[in-house]
Amino acid sequence: MIIGAAGGNYWVRVLDFAMLYVMLALGLNVVVGFAGLLDLGYIAFYAVGAYVAALLSSPQLTSQFEWIAHLFPGGLHAPIWVIVPCAMALAATFGVLLGAPTLRLRGDYLAIVTLGFGEIVRIFMNNLDRPVNITNGPKGITGVDPVSLFGFDLSKTHSLFGFNFPSVYNYYYLFVLCSLFVIFVCVRLQHSRIGRAWAAIREDEIAAKAMGINTRNVKLLAFAMGASFGGLSGAMFGTFQGFVSPESFTFWESIVVLACVVLGGMGHIPGVILGAVLLAVFPEFLRSTMGPLQNAIFGHQIVDTEVIRQLLYGLAMVLIMLYRSEGLWPSPKHEDKIAKIAKRAGKKPVRA
Repeated sequence: MIIGAAGGNYWVRVLDFAMLYVMLALGLNVVVGFAGLLDLGYIAFYAVGAYVAALLSSPQLTSQFEWIAHLFPGGLHAPIWVIVPCAMALAATFGVLLGAPTLRLRGDYLAIVTLGFGEIVRIFMNNLDRPVNITNGPKGITGVDPVSLFGFDLSKTHSLFGFNFPSVYNYYYLFVLCSLFVIFVCVRLQHSRIGRAWAAIREDEIAAKAMGINTRNVKLLAFAMGASFGGLSGAMFGTFQGFVSPESFTFWESIVVLACVVLGGMGHIPGVILGAVLLAVFPEFLRSTMGPLQNAIFGHQIVDTEVIRQLLYGLAMVLIMLYRSEGLWPSPKHEDKIAKIAKRAGKKPVRA
């Protein structure tokens, strides 16, 4: 509410997308940070979740298939309780489909395959308007129903205790709850037996196999879990926007989500959250300040604000990679954890 009062609904909407990036970054962190598997096509799972939400809560399917229109005369208007599990389950299935043929790949080869997978999904959605029109091709799907919880329509302005809550506020609270759910699951996974297996594979896959870890199943689980969080974020995006099209799921978006993980600190949940929020807010801050700043100094705009935004965005990323290669908030080193435990026990730590 404070941000809304200071900067209007625009900045609350920016925070809405920041929460979506938090969910995406945490999902990718499961694959990249926990298991050490580079994924450059992660945005594909975001697209799967968004299209599931669009198809289940819009007139698209009923207008194309008579048998669906006969079963649902009023149109498909699935509740969010149905959309979210379906989006997460289908995205997880796509995650397994991606992971299965890439189990033996590492490094650059894995990155190339995942990049291709992300582009295949986007192109597939872009061309799935013939011979049967399912996704409406590049035009996208419109008329996606907003989220309604127990009759509470989040797309409308509501009053409570004398305060008005526009739709961007309502969705913000929903996205925060979803982000907290993802954070809770990630924390539990990281400190579970599965999380330790992921860490073992990340550090040395051969040694992990020697210790009896089923690397095949553990890797597939990492892809599935990470993809399911991407599907959740995509479903929230689709219902929030009310419109879904392939242009929202370009390769650039995959790079931004990966940058969130690398910038914050791979494998460190608080760092990943910080990176996601910064990369969601910082570009919009530059967009809103560069134009007025040029007008104040030169009297008119010399360089397009979008160009300046991208230049400063890239410069900031390069500087961070040069001087903070482990991220802004990296995970504590193993030696530091041992030293901290020894200090609590009153013993002097021994370093190798």
